Amino acid sequence: MTRSPETLDVMPILSPGRHRNPKRGACFMEFASYLAGERWSDHPKCTHAGLAHLARMVNDCTSDSARGRLASHIPSVIGLTSDDKRLDMVLALQAAAAAIPVAFEERQRSLAVGAIVCESALSRMPATTVIDAESMLKHAFAAAPAAERWARAFVAANLRHMPTDMSPRHSHMIIQSAVDGIATACVSDPDDRLYALLTSAIETSRRFVATETPVVQPASTPTRVRGYASA
Repeated sequence: MTRSPETLDVMPILSPGRHRNPKRGACFMEFASYLAGERWSDHPKCTHAGLAHLARMVNDCTSDSARGRLASHIPSVIGLTSDDKRLDMVLALQAAAAAIPVAFEERQRSLAVGAIVCESALSRMPATTVIDAESMLKHAFAAAPAAERWARAFVAANLRHMPTDMSPRHSHMIIQSAVDGIATACVSDPDDRLYALLTSAIETSRRFVATETPVVQPASTPTRVRGYASA
């Protein structure tokens, strides 16, 4: 049950990490919990867990000078909730596709493996129209063909059968690796790229929630993919 938000003496300032109370600052999702009238938390119920994880990572990885502009997106994540595993995978694939072209080589490889497995799992579920996974991945790999070759060779050597499912935990690991990969990339505009990723992830989630249909999750246990979200 939500409560009415209390009036704050001081409006919290966006800053990285978790905060005990608003006087010490707020991360993106803590601010969302306040606006939603929930208990102060960086894991509020008002937002899908995968989107919230992406928002926390973008908040923490954005520079202090650029973090303030993220605040305009906070109201947009409130109410975007879903129990459908496909949204976790869609956000993971979207984040990986954004990071693969710019991340350093080892991170490119691990993200490429994660993206391939994620696309395969999505293809075995009822289709979602919020993204074109095949085109998105094709565009990302066009910018990093060596990473794609390495990843496909890794998958061929380590998997007898492609997994038919992916847990939210694995999707969140891909998101975390992707956001960090963008933040640490040798590019001149990491803050702009992180802002663009958050913007597109919110829009994707909004469209997904608006159009989602129930999906029966596969009963089989997915084959474990070793190391695809590491590095």
